[in-house]
Amino acid sequence: MNPALPGAAYNIIPVHDVLADHVALHFPEVRAAVAALQTVGELRKPPGFQWRQGMDLLDWLQGFFGFQEGNVKNQREHLILLLANSQMRVTPPPDPIDRLDQKVVVKLRKKVLKNYRLWCSFMGRPNKLKVYDGRVDERLELLYISLYFLVWGEAANLRFMPECLAFIFHNMVDELNQILEDYIDEMSAMPVRPVSHGENGYLKNVITPLYDIVKEEAAASKDGKAPHSAWRNYDDMNEYFWSNRCFQHLGWPLNLGSNYFVKPAGMLTHKVGKTGFVEQRSFWNLYRSFDRLWVMYILFLQASILITWEEAGPPWTALRQKDISLHLFSLFITWAGLRILQAVLDIWMQRRLMSRETMMFGVRMVLKIVTGVVWVIVFAVLYSQMWRQRRQDGFWSNAANQRLKMLIEAALVFIAPEVLALLLFILPWVRNFIENKDWKIFNLMTWWFQTRLFVGRGLRESLYDNIKYTLFWIMVLAAKFSFSYAFQISPLVRPTRATLRTTNVEYRWHQFFGRGNRIAAVCLWAPVVLVYFMDTQIWYSVFSSLVGALIGLFSHIGEIRSIHQFRLRFPFFASAIQFNLMPEESLLRPRLWGSWSAAFKDLMHRLKLRYGFGSPYKKIEAKQIEERRFAHVWNQIINTFREEDLVSNSEINLLEVPTPKWNISVLQWPAFLLGNEILMALGQARDWQDTDRRLWRKICKNEFRPSAVIECYESLKHILLRKIINEESEDHATLTRLFEQIDSALSQGKFCNEYNLYELPNIHSRVLPLIAALLKRPTQEDTKEVVTALQNLFDVVVRDFPKHKGLQDYLIPRRNDQPLPFVESIILPDPEDNDFFPQLKRVHIVLSTKESISRVPHNLEARRRISFFSNSLFMTMPRAPQVEKMLSFSVLTPYYSESVLYTKNELLDENEEGVSILFYLQKIFPDEWINFLERMSSLGIKESDLWTADKGLELRLWASYRGQTLARTVRGMMYYNRALQIQAFLDSASENDLHGYREMLSRASSMADDSRNGSHVHRDSFGHGQSGSLYKEEQYRAASSLKFTYVVACQIYGNQKAKNEHQAEEILFLMQKFEALRIAYVDEVPGRDAKTFYSVLVKYDPASNQEVEIYRIQLPGPLKLGEGKPENQNHALIFTRGEAVQTIDMNQDNYFEEALKMRNLLQEFTRYYGMRKPTILGVREHVFTGSVSSLAHFMSSQETSFVTLGQRVLANPLKVRMHYGHPDVFDRLWFISRGGISKASRVINISEDIFAGFNCTLRGGNVTHHEYIQVGKGRDVGLNQIALFEAKVASGNGEQTLSRDVYRLGHRLDFFRMLSFYYTTVGFYLNNMMVVLTVYAFLWGRVYLALSGVERGLLSSSTSNSALTAALNQQFIVQLGLFTALPMIVENSIERGFSKAVWDFFTIQLQLASMFFTFSMGTKTHYFGRTLLHGGAKYRATGRGFVVKHERFAENYRLYSRSHFIKGLELALLLVVYEAYGSFSKDTVVYILLTFSSWFLALTWILAPFVFNPSGFDWLKTVDDYEDFFNWVFYRGGVLVKADQSWESWWDEEQDHLRTTGIWGKVFEVILSLRFFFFQYGIVYQLGIANHSTSILVYLLSWIYVVVAFLLHKILSFAHEKYATREHLTYRAIQAFALFFSVLVLIVLIELTSFRFLDLIVSLLAFLPTGWGLLQIAQVLRRPFLERTGMWPTVVTVARLYELGIGILVMVPTAVLSWLPGFQAMQTRILFNQAFSRGLQISRILVGKRPKSY
Repeated sequence: MNPALPGAAYNIIPVHDVLADHVALHFPEVRAAVAALQTVGELRKPPGFQWRQGMDLLDWLQGFFGFQEGNVKNQREHLILLLANSQMRVTPPPDPIDRLDQKVVVKLRKKVLKNYRLWCSFMGRPNKLKVYDGRVDERLELLYISLYFLVWGEAANLRFMPECLAFIFHNMVDELNQILEDYIDEMSAMPVRPVSHGENGYLKNVITPLYDIVKEEAAASKDGKAPHSAWRNYDDMNEYFWSNRCFQHLGWPLNLGSNYFVKPAGMLTHKVGKTGFVEQRSFWNLYRSFDRLWVMYILFLQASILITWEEAGPPWTALRQKDISLHLFSLFITWAGLRILQAVLDIWMQRRLMSRETMMFGVRMVLKIVTGVVWVIVFAVLYSQMWRQRRQDGFWSNAANQRLKMLIEAALVFIAPEVLALLLFILPWVRNFIENKDWKIFNLMTWWFQTRLFVGRGLRESLYDNIKYTLFWIMVLAAKFSFSYAFQISPLVRPTRATLRTTNVEYRWHQFFGRGNRIAAVCLWAPVVLVYFMDTQIWYSVFSSLVGALIGLFSHIGEIRSIHQFRLRFPFFASAIQFNLMPEESLLRPRLWGSWSAAFKDLMHRLKLRYGFGSPYKKIEAKQIEERRFAHVWNQIINTFREEDLVSNSEINLLEVPTPKWNISVLQWPAFLLGNEILMALGQARDWQDTDRRLWRKICKNEFRPSAVIECYESLKHILLRKIINEESEDHATLTRLFEQIDSALSQGKFCNEYNLYELPNIHSRVLPLIAALLKRPTQEDTKEVVTALQNLFDVVVRDFPKHKGLQDYLIPRRNDQPLPFVESIILPDPEDNDFFPQLKRVHIVLSTKESISRVPHNLEARRRISFFSNSLFMTMPRAPQVEKMLSFSVLTPYYSESVLYTKNELLDENEEGVSILFYLQKIFPDEWINFLERMSSLGIKESDLWTADKGLELRLWASYRGQTLARTVRGMMYYNRALQIQAFLDSASENDLHGYREMLSRASSMADDSRNGSHVHRDSFGHGQSGSLYKEEQYRAASSLKFTYVVACQIYGNQKAKNEHQAEEILFLMQKFEALRIAYVDEVPGRDAKTFYSVLVKYDPASNQEVEIYRIQLPGPLKLGEGKPENQNHALIFTRGEAVQTIDMNQDNYFEEALKMRNLLQEFTRYYGMRKPTILGVREHVFTGSVSSLAHFMSSQETSFVTLGQRVLANPLKVRMHYGHPDVFDRLWFISRGGISKASRVINISEDIFAGFNCTLRGGNVTHHEYIQVGKGRDVGLNQIALFEAKVASGNGEQTLSRDVYRLGHRLDFFRMLSFYYTTVGFYLNNMMVVLTVYAFLWGRVYLALSGVERGLLSSSTSNSALTAALNQQFIVQLGLFTALPMIVENSIERGFSKAVWDFFTIQLQLASMFFTFSMGTKTHYFGRTLLHGGAKYRATGRGFVVKHERFAENYRLYSRSHFIKGLELALLLVVYEAYGSFSKDTVVYILLTFSSWFLALTWILAPFVFNPSGFDWLKTVDDYEDFFNWVFYRGGVLVKADQSWESWWDEEQDHLRTTGIWGKVFEVILSLRFFFFQYGIVYQLGIANHSTSILVYLLSWIYVVVAFLLHKILSFAHEKYATREHLTYRAIQAFALFFSVLVLIVLIELTSFRFLDLIVSLLAFLPTGWGLLQIAQVLRRPFLERTGMWPTVVTVARLYELGIGILVMVPTAVLSWLPGFQAMQTRILFNQAFSRGLQISRILVGKRPKSY
């Protein structure tokens, strides 16, 4: 250990100074770990390295291998904490306890180096670890572990390449072994020296060369715009180390001349290409990755058509006919053909992989094509011969049957591999064994079927899990195929056959393809086929909802939905806290009968607890230590609510469990449980005529009523006898005798016989004034009021209450000269007595409450959190270990430049409506604002002084904690620290400790915090003034710090500090406020030649009152080579600690009560789920932005169903839950040796989170989901924010489709898990697109039938009804998409109740939720399709603020014109054309049924951005938007002109994807654009001028119109440029001539031809789409053709006119709705909740009355 100054900065443990008096160093396990690392002993000292006394094994490794000092310091603490925490969990504890257990070291080494050992086995090379079973060399084990951590800790971006690190470690550990064996180098005759020796040698000689080539490859990506196949990403660079080429060519030391280091510019020369996989941009990836799925669908479709084509009845009847059943053998021809397609796609997309070194890969792909062709020929020949023989013989003769037999034999051979795969599916352990063993015989057996890869092996689940998800998919597919056969395929057969037979069709245009109706048949089938391929998604939604509901019910989710239910379960709730959150007492004793008996015992305990069986689990009794622990935990939760301003001071008094005082004999429940109980008991007793026992039994029927009665009686007794009456007085003796007589009557069961119970209400009415008088904290001047109240009470009790008048004789007789009772014996309590008055107030509340306190707490968020927390404790979760024995963990949050705290300007700046963020928050969270003002008032701060007190810090914090800020996230995550400190205290606290601490809390809660930073900095105190003293407090903090670390990766924090940005100051404030917070950032230090980059970790040091640097590790170059967020996470990951790491985004929150369950959650890592222990623990999320607006509520509901029910089903039974973002908990040690917690390759990994799940599954990990704990999450709240977010996710899914991870999962998972994976990832987005394509196919098909005349011919035939029915069926199927909302309804039903769920569903429908989700479908479709076709995925900053401003029309146009407006107008145009020329559309009812959903889709895509835009229907804003849009359209672009300033600049940016797309993308874009020419072709034949001619000349002559329009535009444009300014009259003359010429042509056409004036209007429907199609093609051909010609300015001008026209068309309905009264108020009510709507109207009035200031 490298000695340093005693005061040097440290992270958690001062490992640089083991003699320091630091509490963490007092833990024997820490001392054991430190001592183990110091066993350098007789090891040869590093040459040229200054060795000092006290150095340890890591220093020794640094001296030999050239690691950086910062890396060594970081990994030293990292390793010590891992060893110490593992040692703490050893049971029974080792002896001696301060010596490291060898089992701890071996276990850690096995886990950390497991991936290395697997890699060596895969490579066919022995690993270099010289460890042997039965003989443990502790020092050698530690050297191996330390070396790997040091290699990993300094690897920078190479940490994304785990097998590259394995290669480095393999060679370095070989060098280590040589050093340990004193190996002599043969060349130098000197002791061997590692390649990386020397100062920073590892960075310079190993990491930097590898980093440089990765950097060059990343630069070759051209910021993600280059095709993926043109450069090597992280995965390519890593997978190079999956073959022995790395040993043969790369070698050690690294051979910088090998092909691996060839820079991208030299790739073509040196033939260095992709490794393992080539990402090619094509829609065919969807087929190639999931070919088994498409084969199944295509074969069933073919089979269904074959069975139904003969119309022989139901399938079971039709298949009895031999001819029909044998037609099914044609499926094998199709199947073989699909195999050819798969092989062709493989060789086409992966051709760049083929080289001399991968020759066998190319051979296999060619052989697959040849084999497929052979099978097609074999099946085709045998099938045709069979039917030829059948037709020749006229029946199934022996010869025909012989041919059939040959066909069957060929089919059996063909499906033999599938049968084998089925057998291995049934026996999953056999498949896993074959794949996991690196035996050459197994490799040879599987060579034909799959490429040998290091990942994707042994992915089969247990047989039990297989059965579960297989049954699920059997049900889904059975429903899907039954429905498809009966309602999709079968109804279309008859109209299809009739359509093909129809010959009397009179075509309205020139028919190119003869007189057949095949195209008409295609139009009928196209939407059917699309729906057929899509509707499994609907069935999956239905069945997953039902299964998820069942699992949720069996998991006891939603059993406590309200505070009322919570009140009923509160006695069990107290026991549940003790059972789940407190450690087992027998934890130190080993299990005698193994885990099965322990699980059974745990199950029985939970059943008793859940249903109240057995007295130990019914309720906690008073004066037990369990009761005090429960009270402590519960009160901490309530106090946290108060800190968050969720409850008021008065509600705290009602919710807290009071400190046991006054010797009350019963458990003192929170006051909110006892409301109205005294009055109810009085009502029961007042007219009672039976025995005491029966009365008490009746009172005891309510759980809390007897406690309320006893507590009030004993409290009143204590007040009178111990507090306000002098114990030496005669009055005290009198009262003593009185209570003795009452107690005697109660004990003997004679109370009802001796006292008038009807007087109890009168006594109650006399007690209340007495307590009220005492609550005023009376002084001597107020004695009379107290005495009078007491006398009134005494008078009733003595005179009226006893039935027998002997009581007065029993009392001490008074003399005549004696004063009245209590006049001289009263002792008033001290007004400053903070023990007496809170308890007295509680008594008053219990006595005086006249109704049940069911609305406490009032805040909905507090009620939700209490309900969820209490419900979760009755769910199944692992028992909590002691803090000392729990798994340690870290939380990691990436941050760039988002809001840390809201500034004053951000909070007070008003928008056009006069609405500021602060005002918005006050209206959205009114009760929390009132509670905040109450809290500030207790600190002496008035509302008017909020901005002056401490520069408005408290107000800024209050607002920031309600936004999506870093401050909110940090506060939430730091609850882990507080929870662990409290749990560490409870683990070891005695009854006296608990009692003393509760008294301290009670006193603290009654006093305001008088320090300046008191409300800012959490410094939980545990022992002041009690036996633990300050040392115990530090011990609890140290215990927490050993188990929890929070690192925020503030990537540019260094730059922010250098620029004095306010974010840097706010981050420093957070470090000061939360002592466990650490900030990791990249420091850029300028140098002579270039900048030097460092990963730096800092913290706030309270001793020096400043930020201090802990670690500084030099990087080989810039951090960001790929995607920014995963790179940021990766650089900070080395500073995390523990066995687990939770990834948290900075739009998330946490709750104290949930943090209490973290140690339970971490125990899940020790359990088996199926065949494996978890490697990722999925955690439930609560979307806290749901109350902000209606859009936020929609997103919240959708997201909630996904993160609960959706992921619940994915984890169990489907076993395909991945990592869908944060807040999942990772097995940290598992992931750091397998590539980290995300992937970072440019663009392909833009959705970086989910790739961690892909990587986990491919490498044999296991992902589970747990819903007894939740973390808060913010979502986007405005339509534009949501659209940008969904665009990012949809684009990310488009990129995933191209990725190797999706391809490998599609092929390596078994069939049913593959189905689950597909429909929950890229398949979901493809099916969204198919819904839209179905509408397109349906409408285009209908327009074709209408314009061609085929529809009229069908209408005249007998098949029209069948065809119409089939069409309506498809519309019905599309509308079945509503079933995708079923998960949302089901999950709401589970958690909130069915009636509330239904009501909520109808409410959001009234808020136009259907419009929102339909609009979102368009967003997903557009960006998913564009990314697949052209690329262009990029990070889109959504902004996480509150949307309270009106978005300009121009901004909405820029965002939605291509994704929604153009498509919506196209659909509307199709619908108009069909209505005008269709035959079915003449019937209004039929037209509505056919086109309702299409009209809804079109109008939604056009109007939704304005419906969900604040003040979207305000007339003045609409006028302003109109002017702003025109200015934007006509503003000329330029180099420095941004897209929001000029239409031309935006138009150029919109074509970016066409600049980077490939040749096939451009071809496909041109093909898609040709559809717009169809309008012209179809409509010109309907014009009057065509005179019913169907000649092709009609269409060709119609192009004259286009040419004339183009020439007129050119003439006018030329005239404008040349004459408009200087020769204005000439310009006007040319315009007049053009107008005159146009009118003359119209007159001539009308007079001389059949042209009608209506043709002029109708022709717009024909020629405007043609112009748009020409524009689209011109954009594709812009580079390198049109842009350099004189045509391009004309293209730009025409495009501007089109955009202007489209904008006007979109704006017209908005303007009309803005002009109509009432729509604006309705829209505001739809968008925002009622409170904000009222507030907005008030604000407008105030703004209107506010005098203008100049």
